[in-house]
Amino acid sequence: MIDAPNGRRARVTAVDLFCGAGGFTAGLQRAGILMVGALDNWDPALNTYRANFDHPVVKADAARLTAAEFCEAIGVQPGEIDIVVGGPPCQGFSIQRIGPDSDDRNDLVLRFAEFVRDIRPRMFVMENVPGILGVRGRPFADRFVFFLRREGYDVRVVRVNAAEYGVPQARKRVFFYGWRAGVVPPFTFPPPILGPGEQRTVWQAIGDLPSPPEDYTPLPGDPLHRRTRLSEQNLARLRLIPPGGGFEDLPVDLRVEAHKNGAARIGHRAVYGRLHPDKPAGTITARFDSFTRGRFAHPFEDRNITLREGARLQTFDDTFRFLGTQEEIAALIGNAVPPLLAEVIGRALVGHLSSPGSDDALLFPPDGRFREQLDIFHSATP
Repeated sequence: MIDAPNGRRARVTAVDLFCGAGGFTAGLQRAGILMVGALDNWDPALNTYRANFDHPVVKADAARLTAAEFCEAIGVQPGEIDIVVGGPPCQGFSIQRIGPDSDDRNDLVLRFAEFVRDIRPRMFVMENVPGILGVRGRPFADRFVFFLRREGYDVRVVRVNAAEYGVPQARKRVFFYGWRAGVVPPFTFPPPILGPGEQRTVWQAIGDLPSPPEDYTPLPGDPLHRRTRLSEQNLARLRLIPPGGGFEDLPVDLRVEAHKNGAARIGHRAVYGRLHPDKPAGTITARFDSFTRGRFAHPFEDRNITLREGARLQTFDDTFRFLGTQEEIAALIGNAVPPLLAEVIGRALVGHLSSPGSDDALLFPPDGRFREQLDIFHSATP
């Protein structure tokens, strides 16, 4: 925390590693946390982050930058930061990934752990895809937890659905979080807020937006709200797909060749799909601007959802600025931690660090039982 003039501890502080556009940062700031620095290596992310936040963001490859260099660049000393958060790249763990299991980006999860060790925060939170608990990711999850336990942190893992926290999107993610043993009392991740019948819907999130201009220009005053062009064949397909539907609603002769045998053989029922207006969206991905990639068509209009509509479904404020090409902005939005989910987590962290001893939690079992614990957790979650 930052010391106030009267000597009392005043503001909980945090840094955001692999910050992307800044969804995690935006939510933590809403929760009252003082963000003092961030790190990324992709220019569209850095440009977007700098357009929205005043604190330093460092451009560097996390695989090569040391924590000491990062702290020096943002003007802090190791041990001064309360919380380290971040979402290392998850493509290598994705269940949709095709190809060999090895991916250099997987090692960045372990780099996050090393940054935690060297920055020495009181707490940390790391976000990733559910695949980190699967075949490809499990070895890295094990090593991550064992490493930080050895460095004096108690660690927990939880799998969440963002729709249960007010995000109009059934986005399932895994959070690893921990606290310095003997310094911070055990912390409980905030429980779900909303049940199935209470969750925010697509139409609640985007229903008030006007239809974007037919000529593919942006809506005046909103550069993110414009149509993308569709081929005549895709328009013909989309006209036949009902709200909430997908390629299985198409006659076989209109399906792409790979889909003609049906989803029972290939899966991916959501591709060539429309959003259902009365349900949360599915996961907004880095390619949500094309309905050929998922259930990303407007519920009623014959078009893809716009970048603005995707940002709404991710709970970014309309005032948040995104810089880059169409494809880059879609990736920035789709890869972000939803700010509303980050805010819920941030409020719990602030409350915990401001009132030590007020919470309780079950710790991870001893190192030898971590594998058993993960197996039980993995099999018990959808």
